[in-house]
Amino acid sequence: MVDLVEEQNSEQPNVEKYLDIMRRRYLHLLLPFFLTWLVVWGSSWVLQPLYKSSTQILVEQPTMPENYVAPNVNENLQNRLQSITQQILSRTRLLLIIDKLHLYGDSPSSSTEDARVTRMRKDISIDLVKDIRNNEITAFRISYSAPDPRFAQQVTTEIKDLFINENNRFRQEESQGTTKFIEDQLEAARVELAQQEAKVKAFEGGHEGILPSQATSNLTILGGLQTQLQNEQDSLNQSKQQRVYLQALIDQNRATRGSLKADGTPTGLVEVDQQLARLRGELVDLSSRYTDEYPDVIKLKEQIAKTEKVRKELIAAPKKPVDEAAASREIDGLETNAPLAQLQGQLKANQLEISNREHRIDELQERINEYQARLNAAPATEQQFAEVTRGYEQSKSIYDDLLKKKNASEMATSMEQLQEGEHFTVLDPPSLPAKPDFPNRLKFCGIGLGLGLVVGAIVVVGFEFADDRLYSETDLKALLPMAILSEIPEVVHPSDVARSRRRMVLSWAMTVVVVVVILAGTTISLLES
Repeated sequence: MVDLVEEQNSEQPNVEKYLDIMRRRYLHLLLPFFLTWLVVWGSSWVLQPLYKSSTQILVEQPTMPENYVAPNVNENLQNRLQSITQQILSRTRLLLIIDKLHLYGDSPSSSTEDARVTRMRKDISIDLVKDIRNNEITAFRISYSAPDPRFAQQVTTEIKDLFINENNRFRQEESQGTTKFIEDQLEAARVELAQQEAKVKAFEGGHEGILPSQATSNLTILGGLQTQLQNEQDSLNQSKQQRVYLQALIDQNRATRGSLKADGTPTGLVEVDQQLARLRGELVDLSSRYTDEYPDVIKLKEQIAKTEKVRKELIAAPKKPVDEAAASREIDGLETNAPLAQLQGQLKANQLEISNREHRIDELQERINEYQARLNAAPATEQQFAEVTRGYEQSKSIYDDLLKKKNASEMATSMEQLQEGEHFTVLDPPSLPAKPDFPNRLKFCGIGLGLGLVVGAIVVVGFEFADDRLYSETDLKALLPMAILSEIPEVVHPSDVARSRRRMVLSWAMTVVVVVVILAGTTISLLES
């Protein structure tokens, strides 16, 4: 039962054992702990101090809304910052700043140009400031560390100016490059459009009158020509009827020149009355269907007026007895007959009118055939014209689109030149540091405390493993092969008690000194920071 209890106690952590080790190895822990802290913290007073000058640059969005003027540069700010940073941190740019401000001239480790450039790159830090909500870059911070605070401020100012100027130059050049590219594409599109337009004009010139756009006018003209043809044919028919009528009057006039009826009326008067009655009947019929301004009504009225005039002339003609000799002289043209001459003149005019109308009808028929042929050829011409204009429409669409883009790009370039687009603004000017940023003595103090505990623990563990003496009953029981029957009590001499007290006083004194020194060093470091 006792062995079981001892076995269980052996499995549990022996706190008393560790406390005994701490009491026994107290100085082995305290001295390394203090010396390590003192070395680490003291090194912060030996290392060369570096002053850090910082400036914060705000990324301002364009003042002009994108709905009015859209930017024509790359809007990925992070990529642009990386490109600008690589250009600014290039060897050529950094050497210009180094030579201008005479940096690293007193450092033996920076004797070569490459070494000075490498060291300057390490002294420069660029940190991005992002918006937590949308993870967009809103600003960035530029810092530079140098032994002299004024040098740190000057270098930070130089780097800040380089960032602002390089960003403006980058955006302007990219905007101008975009505009130049669009202008080149626009010129090529203009040449292509001119070629397509020339093809369209050549096609229109070779197919004048049968183009699809002229189909409506051709159809209208054809309808007008057909109407004119119908009117001319109607007029021709009336003129032919008038010719027959005049010829009949002339024949009657010649037949009745030498004879009279029993009542003294010329023999042709009856036929004239019949003709006049017929014409008046036709006038009544036309008047019931058309207005007085209708051409056929007007012509019929003119014929009635002429017939009435002939009737009056026949009535007014001198009444002579039949004289065959006189009739013979009239036929031979030996005697003047005014009514007959007038009728013959009207007949000649009528014949000329008939000839002119027939010629006009032939011309109208030719033109109708021509326009009919145009309308028949319209479908094939429309297909050919669509093939020719398809390339023109595509070229014109491309040209119009590029023209809009060119105008928008020129406006965006003007906006970049006026710095109305996205640009960098100094939010915090380069600071003149009053205290060194490195070494951070408070941080060194904390590092020394942590490192001192680790070193002290290592020393204690080392001494404990190297010491083969037995300090406890448990260790002794573990060493012996049999159980212990009795124990001899420890005999303490007064000198041992005095020595133990002196040792304890010395330990506490050392502890107080170490704690006071560490607290003083921490306070000084805190005040320095």
